[in-house]
Amino acid sequence: MHDTRPLLATSDFPAIFRKPLEILQINLGYLCNLSCVHCHVNAGPKRTELMSRETLERILALAEAANIHTLDLTGGAPEMHPNFNYLVATARSKGIKVIDRCNLTILEDPRYVGLAEFLAENQVEIIASLPCYLEENVDKQRGKGVFKDSLAALQRLNRLGYGQPDSLLSLNLVFNPQDAVLPPDQHNLEQAYKQHLLNHYGIVFNRLYAITNMPIQRFGSMLVSQGRFDGYLQLLRDSFRTENLSRLMCLNALSIDWQGYLYDCDFNQMLSLPLAAMTEPRPHIRDFKPDLLNATPIATAAHCYGCTAGQGSSCGGALATEPS
Repeated sequence: MHDTRPLLATSDFPAIFRKPLEILQINLGYLCNLSCVHCHVNAGPKRTELMSRETLERILALAEAANIHTLDLTGGAPEMHPNFNYLVATARSKGIKVIDRCNLTILEDPRYVGLAEFLAENQVEIIASLPCYLEENVDKQRGKGVFKDSLAALQRLNRLGYGQPDSLLSLNLVFNPQDAVLPPDQHNLEQAYKQHLLNHYGIVFNRLYAITNMPIQRFGSMLVSQGRFDGYLQLLRDSFRTENLSRLMCLNALSIDWQGYLYDCDFNQMLSLPLAAMTEPRPHIRDFKPDLLNATPIATAAHCYGCTAGQGSSCGGALATEPS
């Protein structure tokens, strides 16, 4: 696989600085039941990297000490971590909101019977990947049969109350483009998703998040192999919007990898760009004090244009209040 970090290192991206820390985004490991083309983590069924119980305990302690309001759990498939249920239940008992970034198909895996019910019981917000509402496109991007399993999982979640009007169980979907292009207008696409999924499958959900594909890891390597990396990066640069800078997720979030090392965002983690606010070459959670982050710079490179291009992009979807 091509290493895209050297291609991104030289950048004139504007300097950005941290606000008070509110969110911990935690990568529990690279083990996943899928191997998606657009995956910026390069996760898959053969990966063995998983966070230790000791690091989980440090995260819970940090969340309580720093008055963190949200744990945002990612992977791989975060649910495949053997201590996933413990982490979720403990965080919820402390009044901390938990987000599960779910690929949906894991909820249909016979090894995880009762998982959907567990998420509902703990009022875990689900952000689920469904890169298109058409079977052919989803299976092409994520693997044969993924679309059918995803629909079954969404119907299961709806039966539990997820995505239903007046329900406390939030179900949001994620769209990723099929190619090296910017996502379409998020609002209009959300309406198309809602109409199609309701009319054809009786499925409802709360929000759709349109997320730009980052030119790193598996997706970036594919672009290099096809000779399209430079063109895509230029598209991101040309589509830069200054007003998106103030809404970036990295401003109030901290990314933690499966080993406990700290980063300014999940994408920096995948590029091994360490947290800019600390002097250690690879800052670790065991040495971390939250007040060290206040008003400190955030490490940036050329991939950051992916978050500020067009309508903007974050783990919570588009940043712009108006279409680009």
